[in-house]
Amino acid sequence: MTTLLSGVFGTARAVLRPRAPRLAALTAVSSRTFHLSRVSMNTAAAPKQPETYEEEKVIIDEINKGLSETDLQTSQRMRNIGISAHIDSGKTTFTERVLFYTGRIKAIHEVRGRDAVGAKMDHMDLEREKGITIQSAATYCSWDKDNQSYHFNLIDTPGHIDFTIEVERALRVLDGAVLVVCAVSGVQSQTVTVDRQMRRYNVPRVTFINKMDRMGADPFRAIEQVNLKLKTPAAAIQVPIGAEADLKGVVNIIDRVALYNEGDQGEIIRADTNIPEELKDLVEEKRALLIETLADVDDEMADIYLEGEEPTVEQIKGAIRRATIARKFTPVLMGSALANKGIQPVLDAVVDYLPQPNEILNTGLEITNTGEEKPVNLIPSSTAPFVGLAFKLEEGQYGQLTYIRVYQGKLKKGSYMTHIKTGKKVKVARLVRMHSNDMEDVSEVGAGEICATFGIDCASGDTFIGQNSDKQIAMSSMFVPEAVISLSIAPKTKDNGAFSKAMNRFQKEDPTFRVKFDPESKETIISGMGELHLEIYVERIKREYGVECITGKPQVSYRESILSSTTFDYTHKKQSGGSGQYGRVMGEFSPIEGENKFTEHIVGGKIPEKFLFACSKGFEDCLEKGPLIGHKVLGVHMHINDGQTHIVDSSELSFRTATHGAFKQAFLEAQPVILEPIMSVEISAPNEFQGPVVGLVNKLGGMILETVNGQEEFTVTAECSLNSMFGFSTSLRACTQGKGEFSLEFCKYAQTSPQLQRELIAEYEKALAAKK
Repeated sequence: MTTLLSGVFGTARAVLRPRAPRLAALTAVSSRTFHLSRVSMNTAAAPKQPETYEEEKVIIDEINKGLSETDLQTSQRMRNIGISAHIDSGKTTFTERVLFYTGRIKAIHEVRGRDAVGAKMDHMDLEREKGITIQSAATYCSWDKDNQSYHFNLIDTPGHIDFTIEVERALRVLDGAVLVVCAVSGVQSQTVTVDRQMRRYNVPRVTFINKMDRMGADPFRAIEQVNLKLKTPAAAIQVPIGAEADLKGVVNIIDRVALYNEGDQGEIIRADTNIPEELKDLVEEKRALLIETLADVDDEMADIYLEGEEPTVEQIKGAIRRATIARKFTPVLMGSALANKGIQPVLDAVVDYLPQPNEILNTGLEITNTGEEKPVNLIPSSTAPFVGLAFKLEEGQYGQLTYIRVYQGKLKKGSYMTHIKTGKKVKVARLVRMHSNDMEDVSEVGAGEICATFGIDCASGDTFIGQNSDKQIAMSSMFVPEAVISLSIAPKTKDNGAFSKAMNRFQKEDPTFRVKFDPESKETIISGMGELHLEIYVERIKREYGVECITGKPQVSYRESILSSTTFDYTHKKQSGGSGQYGRVMGEFSPIEGENKFTEHIVGGKIPEKFLFACSKGFEDCLEKGPLIGHKVLGVHMHINDGQTHIVDSSELSFRTATHGAFKQAFLEAQPVILEPIMSVEISAPNEFQGPVVGLVNKLGGMILETVNGQEEFTVTAECSLNSMFGFSTSLRACTQGKGEFSLEFCKYAQTSPQLQRELIAEYEKALAAKK
């Protein structure tokens, strides 16, 4: 059975917003990236895109000068935010409180509630049963602050790495985010991943330290970790009143006001200018630290600080807003969503510190008549031609539900829009605002809004423009990670079409869920981001389509590589009567870091250009199936510098075949090795189970990188091969009485042990012999 595993990180072309440089950690590159070296980018001559917020700000200010008063007021009262965090940090619980305090729901229900209702945003039965978020859910609500009503478009995202595409597509279209961090565990592995995703899309964030009512809660240690691990300047704008079970509220250190949550569900906030005596010194200390941190990231605050003046409340808030939107700082608030404390100040902070739609630079690509693509800045005005991005698809009771973020212009019910990819005109028959799985009909939505519509045939990441738009503007598709794990799947009974329908629908909905048919084993292979990811889809096929499936053992996709350099001289000769086949290629074969590479340097035209192109195609063929065990090849460089042709017998096929032979010959002479995926594993469990957990990791052959002991829990960070991680959840549950948790993320490829390599080669040869 062939499988697909490549680095969790794929490649995404042209950007919606200027992206941060690619992180050095993105080491494993799929062999498919070879093609990019041969593609000439049309945008090479395009004007330089801004790289810092200061450069973006100049363009944003210029755009805002041309906006009408109505557009400016609409933007001022709107915020598009996402809730992101590590698994079980309390995102959905936090969102449930937000909906309750903004009046969108009338009662609070718990994620793992016993009332058979469950949290509003976890609307799937599977989500309520497992107590996790599987699909990101969108809603909207209104929050009143200073006699002004603000409109929030809010998306609650999953925490598991298996559903990382849901976080990607949410952050792709949002202007700001609330990063939820656990007060006990602090910054965890998935927090780092979410932070990387926010940086990829340049999303400013406000940080909320949740679970302040738990034993061992230490918000200031969590803030220190945000500074060190996420490398984001952060400072508290609140200190807690009481701790753990005695948590009563928070003190706003900017205006020195104590806020107490009262009422049955914390809905009443009592403000008191008398700060508890025991907190006065701490408030002043943290306030000084806040001003000092802001002085490092904001020029205006630096001037005030250096002159030794005491900044006013407005000056501090202004500095926080400027630095947060510029992605140089994150203000930190604290509370407990489960205990109904400290949520309302976060909503105030969203209004005060996160950007309006017109304070973010959104860029599309204008496709000219000559086929060139040039960056164009989008204008958040309702009078401009419509531009929208379909960022998420769902199969609803009325057909395909398409979520659209409007970047420019307005979308009206009954109007027509053009699908950029196909050029077809599509009628907007129904326009709705989503509230989890409920929908409310609207007649039109303006720039900066998120809405949904039915009856549109498109894929996730497609762009739509207004019917009479004079410019063809395309947005980039979102960043889609590569699949990590595969297994074979087949319906238990004869397929009546439901199985195929399910496969097609899930592939369309989720770009990280891939399906292919393996002609060798005659099996359908599904690939995804992890065991849980595929398990959920198998369960959904059974529930939503009534098809029970049999699955094969999950298999790892290895990679084949080489350790040393060698030369090759290969001649392909075939005589079959009449003109035969002849091609000779010579050159060097060597290991290379990262992506595969094919080069040629022929003097005197010994191999014509068209035959060299056939050689490059032959090289690409060989990358898909290595000579050792038939898996993809990674990290090889083939350089052809000489060769020979025959006046009659040479053809493109001859040289393509000659390259196949040369590749195999050189590969087997260059110390071939098999690489296996290594996963970064983070395990948390109560302290009394530390010995068994460390023993379990050692038994799997994992390398422990770090062990952090908290008051109640410890966290082990290790690197383990994916091959050893199958069934790990069962082993962990067994040795921690079901109290242990773990998360997996692709890290790198590393050489397998010689013993495993011999076993894999023997298995492959046995399978080949069985087919003959």
